[in-house]
Amino acid sequence: TASPRKEPFKHPYPSVPHWNPGALQHQQPLHTARSLERALEDAVCSGILNISGRKLRDYPGLSYDLTDTTQADLSKNRFGEIPPEVCMFAPLESLNLYHNCIKMIPEAIVNLQMLTYLNISRNQLSVLPKFLFNLPLRVLVVSNNKLVSVPDEIGKAKDLMELDISCNEIQVLPAQMGKLLALRELNIRRNCLQVLPDELSDLPLIRLDFSCNKITEIPPSYRKLSQLQHIVLDNNPMQSPPAQICLKGKIHIFKYLNMQACRLDKKPDSLDLPTLGKRCLPQQLTDRYTHAITVLRQQPFHPPTQQLTKTESYTGAKCSNFHLENHRSIHSFSRSSRQEFGSTDPSFTMRRKMEHLREEMEQIRLLRQNLESRLKVLLPEDVGAALMDGVVLCHLANHIRPRSVASIHVPSPAVPKLSMAKCRRNVENFLEACKKLGVPQDKLCLPHHILEERGLVKVGVTVQALLDLPSSKPTQLSTL
Repeated sequence: TASPRKEPFKHPYPSVPHWNPGALQHQQPLHTARSLERALEDAVCSGILNISGRKLRDYPGLSYDLTDTTQADLSKNRFGEIPPEVCMFAPLESLNLYHNCIKMIPEAIVNLQMLTYLNISRNQLSVLPKFLFNLPLRVLVVSNNKLVSVPDEIGKAKDLMELDISCNEIQVLPAQMGKLLALRELNIRRNCLQVLPDELSDLPLIRLDFSCNKITEIPPSYRKLSQLQHIVLDNNPMQSPPAQICLKGKIHIFKYLNMQACRLDKKPDSLDLPTLGKRCLPQQLTDRYTHAITVLRQQPFHPPTQQLTKTESYTGAKCSNFHLENHRSIHSFSRSSRQEFGSTDPSFTMRRKMEHLREEMEQIRLLRQNLESRLKVLLPEDVGAALMDGVVLCHLANHIRPRSVASIHVPSPAVPKLSMAKCRRNVENFLEACKKLGVPQDKLCLPHHILEERGLVKVGVTVQALLDLPSSKPTQLSTL
């Protein structure tokens, strides 16, 4: 009898790619001349040019009108220079030149006055030209090059939020980096740095990576980095703080820096950990806080009907007066704000409401931080007004899952403010996208929470639930 035919082995997870360096080139489809033509034709229509990974040495788009391009991906090719034609794309916002053979940045790049994202990592740059920082860049990635210095002119990049100069040969950072007041993420990993400049302590950094350098000391002034969440410092010959403290994490590092500062200033020891910054306080809550304090100062005194018990000693009298003043303050604040906060509880106290306000402020600070770090944007002081038209929230949904919101109404120079109908449509589309992506119903805010700026805390809950969803790969370039 014939032996049974063996079925070919089927991997239980056929859709999961497996790492096989030897077969990598066979896994990728070969780019044909026709596919390149199709990519260029699509770019004419869509404004998005993608010719990545085609081993190109010369720019192929001379026969096409691509002057309206807003995003260009020329990564993983063999360009020896930035194509001059690309420097004429006036509306260009995002330019990806990763993994080419580029040795210099031409001055013609200053024509790109709408460029906010530039990735020119893994090339052969030895100098960052001064004119580069006249562009409105928000994200600049120049890692894995041959840079030995950073020009002082980097201080002109006022909009820069993310800077990656890792894996170079930089020895000193200029003090002018302290002027980058929008910078949130700084990666200076794997360079030749020996000293961290004090000026960086004035920046609103959320993430700082200076691992794999020759740094021995963190300046005590870095305790003022109040918004810092992640600090990476491994593979440095650290002496201050000592290595055993660095291994314990950020809180212990900040405590050590604070103690060092106290010794230097000869002041009493007090822990200066990251706290809530003033810029994160929304105007609405700040007004409520100020109103409560003003009421306390202006409310006339109405003594209680019951007569105070006699106290024999001077100390007892002082204590009685103190409790009486406290009673008056709490009574006045309760009466003036009971209607505003909707409280009828007779045990209502000022401390409880102040704590409630602080919690709201902290939640709104987290909302701002989530949006700014994900979308690489800088929101205005009034977060509620910035979210009211739904544009930022729709972009966030598309960042989490591309094309979750297929159509977004955005302001234009001619009509800088959207109508209420378009704002409502944006907000409803955002909430519908959240529902489809899997945000639980009990964590979804209502349209009026966004449109009328009445529930920023609930909007924050919705945004946090959206960010906590199982991640799909986000878009590489933010289109906001």
